[in-house]
Amino acid sequence: MNIERVINMILRRLVGRAVNAGVNAGIKAVSKRGKGQGADKGTRPVHQDEATAQKARLMRRNTRPPRF
Repeated sequence: MNIERVINMILRRLVGRAVNAGVNAGIKAVSKRGKGQGADKGTRPVHQDEATAQKARLMRRNTRPPRF
């Protein structure tokens, strides 16, 4: 195996990781930006009662993808 192939394999992995990190950062930036136009940041919606709030928390937790 010549040195050119070895360097090519290493660079392919490094560039792949860099591209993946860039794509993930872009997706996170877009998802944060589209949360609500004109809505105040840091404010939470007001729930009528505690049961509705609990149900919303459970639904949010169950719909999130797992973080690895």
